[in-house]
Amino acid sequence: MSTLSETIQAARVDVCALHSELTQYGLVVWTAGNVSARVPGADLMVIKPSGVSYDQLTPKLMVVTDLHGTPVDGEWGNPGLAPSSDTAAAAYVYRHMPEVGGVVHTHSTYATAWAARREAIPCVLTMMGDEFGGDIPVGPFALIGDDSIGRGIVETLEHSNSPCVLMANHGPFAIGKDARSAVKAAVMCEEVAKTVHISRQLGEPVPLAPETISSLHDRYHNVYGQ
Repeated sequence: MSTLSETIQAARVDVCALHSELTQYGLVVWTAGNVSARVPGADLMVIKPSGVSYDQLTPKLMVVTDLHGTPVDGEWGNPGLAPSSDTAAAAYVYRHMPEVGGVVHTHSTYATAWAARREAIPCVLTMMGDEFGGDIPVGPFALIGDDSIGRGIVETLEHSNSPCVLMANHGPFAIGKDARSAVKAAVMCEEVAKTVHISRQLGEPVPLAPETISSLHDRYHNVYGQ
């Protein structure tokens, strides 16, 4: 059985590596965006440090905080860096959605464009039925500084099948059972945001029927894959 220190180290390695997926898929620029993960078996989380370039990230630089966003000192060797400015939002999600193991935030271009319009992305693609189980909803406008963004994420997603929310005038936040699942949701969100945008340039997309969406979502999450 792994010790807590070993579990934290594994989470740091995983979270650090997953940040490369954000750059690979073009979801972030400069130092914006972040991946975080709940530490299994502890009221702790691991998150990217604030303002550090993606090409400089190492597992040791990942910041460990409690579920109120306060950095934890001691044997885990925190790097003395401030955690991401989105730490309070992620911490709120972990406190109020115990099934969530990962939270991701990006400013990916097309999803953020929908967020700027405060418009949900309509479920007009089978891919959306699969992954999101309906529209990708819009959350309320909130500023960084406290847990207001986290409250908006929870209030929006607790009544939705979607693992992603477009926070108004800000950008997408994605959740998952673990950090990798949350990254996947962020990648898929940008892909469908782009595709639906292009579709609307050609005409009005045709929405999927609710029963079709339910069938797609059930199959994808209970039958598809290994």
